[in-house]
Amino acid sequence: MALDKKELADLYRRRAKNYDFTAQSYYLVGFREWAYREKAVKALDLKRGDAVVEIGCGTGLNFALLHEAVGQEGKIIGVDLTDSMLSRAREQIRGKGWSNVELVQSDAASFEFPRAVNGIISTFAITLVAEYEHVIRAGSEALLPGGRFVVLDFKMPSNWLIRLAPLLVLTLRPFGVTIDLANRHPWEAPMCVLPNCTQALLTSQWVNETIVLYSKTTGRKGGC
Repeated sequence: MALDKKELADLYRRRAKNYDFTAQSYYLVGFREWAYREKAVKALDLKRGDAVVEIGCGTGLNFALLHEAVGQEGKIIGVDLTDSMLSRAREQIRGKGWSNVELVQSDAASFEFPRAVNGIISTFAITLVAEYEHVIRAGSEALLPGGRFVVLDFKMPSNWLIRLAPLLVLTLRPFGVTIDLANRHPWEAPMCVLPNCTQALLTSQWVNETIVLYSKTTGRKGGC
């Protein structure tokens, strides 16, 4: 059964101290986590001076990439459910001397997006949010024309690796992943929110991940 918000907050509160180390340890089994984060941020197509929101920012693993893209004149808003994860992010911000990063402790489903942002990103997080369609819809309304919403997350393998799904889920259990989450497809939500959505699927050697990006346009599709 998927974890509820309190269970997720408690889990990540316990994991906050060693989160960065454990997340990067997946390289040992062939999962190129950092490479996918780089591709996701690049897909935002940010420019210096842009404003970007990260949903489920955690300890701020993406902040260096985002800061490099928007520069000191840009704005980064990191949103996370867990106070302990944000405390670790705050340590990084102080250590780097960044003055343009704002942290917000909030459930993603109730977060009020600021108006007129250039990009929104969520990496390995939004699948944990039961109301992910609402989050993507609300975020899309905050994007400037040409802005992008990028989702990087796990999906079930479509090849023979599907047989290893129970084992793959077990390796991700420490991050709150359960088999129930396979029914959540946040990378499909933009298709319901805005037309002209473009998708790029990325596949590693042992599990499928999906990057979804779309540009802000006028008009809506129905059916969601």
